[in-house]
Amino acid sequence: MSALEKEIQKEIASLLGSQQLAVLSTQREGQPYSSLMAFAFTPDLENIVVATGKSTRKYQNLIQESRVSLLIDNRSNSENDFHTAVAVTVIGKALLIEQPERPEYEKIYLQRHPYLEKFISSPTTAFVKIAVSRYVLVSRFQDVMEYRLRDECDLFS
Repeated sequence: MSALEKEIQKEIASLLGSQQLAVLSTQREGQPYSSLMAFAFTPDLENIVVATGKSTRKYQNLIQESRVSLLIDNRSNSENDFHTAVAVTVIGKALLIEQPERPEYEKIYLQRHPYLEKFISSPTTAFVKIAVSRYVLVSRFQDVMEYRLRDECDLFS
């Protein structure tokens, strides 16, 4: 891994670690749909973890089309954001988390969101990991860096 890749990875991890919520974008029959979600991430940045009720539109969208994106940013809704805000778009594939890997992902998720333990243990809640293909990091509204983890062709074939 190059020094630049290590720096991008460090910046992504810092941003993800500083935020509790992400905007999850799904689609169904060509119609996009966005949802505010609590999230967690694996230390290697390869997976983002979210939870949702099985009766929700986003869950139905995920079942029909696993390609998703997430937007995570540190904006404060002030003029200063034009100079200092950082955002990352995560491109990946949503996969339901089942046994035997569920306890590992639950631990990661509950470390960030212990108050959601009852929610994720409910049989009506789907626990989902997003296998990340790439991150697109944008700062100062114009500096764009990309960090690839997986080939999208492999992920979606």
